[in-house]
Amino acid sequence: MRRVALLRGVNNIGKTNRVAMADLRDLFEGLGFRDVRTVLNSGNVVFSSAGGRDDAVRRIEKGFAKKLDLEPIVIVLSAAEVVAAVRDNPLARIARNPSDLLVVAPRRRSQLGKLRPLLERRWSPEALAVGQRVAYVWCGAGIPRSPLWNAVDRALERTGTARNLATFARLAALVRGSA
Repeated sequence: MRRVALLRGVNNIGKTNRVAMADLRDLFEGLGFRDVRTVLNSGNVVFSSAGGRDDAVRRIEKGFAKKLDLEPIVIVLSAAEVVAAVRDNPLARIARNPSDLLVVAPRRRSQLGKLRPLLERRWSPEALAVGQRVAYVWCGAGIPRSPLWNAVDRALERTGTARNLATFARLAALVRGSA
C-alpha cells in the first residue's frame, strides 16, 4: 500500500533536527519500506508498506530514535487520504494560491473533533474547514502571524503537522504514480 509519512520536527527552520533527504530515504529503506521518495526538504516521505498504519508509525519512530537520535511526531496517511485531501478541498474558492492554504493532519482522525469549537468563531479574513481526515486553514495574511493557525496548532496540542496545498498536491501526484 502506498503511504505518506509527514514528520513534524524534522528540518524545521534553524539548525536543529536536520536530516538530509538521502539519510531519510536510507532510514525508510532500512526499515523495510519500498519505493521510498522524499518530497522537498521538510519531512515528507512517500513509501510502500505491507503492514498497517500503526505498524508503520511505530517502525518509523523507533528508527528515528535508534539511528538518528530524534523523536519527531510521525503522521502516516494512506494514498487515498492524501488524494482526497487535495480533491475535497472545501476552501478552494477563497484560497486561490495553493501555497497559502495549510492542510493540517492530526495524528489521528478523531483529533479533528478538537477543532470543532474553533469553527464557531469568526476568523475573517482567515478561514477554517474540517474534512474527513485533515483540516484546512486559510491564512490570507500569512502563516507566521496567523491567530487561526496558532489556535489550530494549540487545539491539536502541537501533535499535528501542516503542509501547504501545493505540497499535498505533489504528494498526491506521487502516490498516484504521475510524478
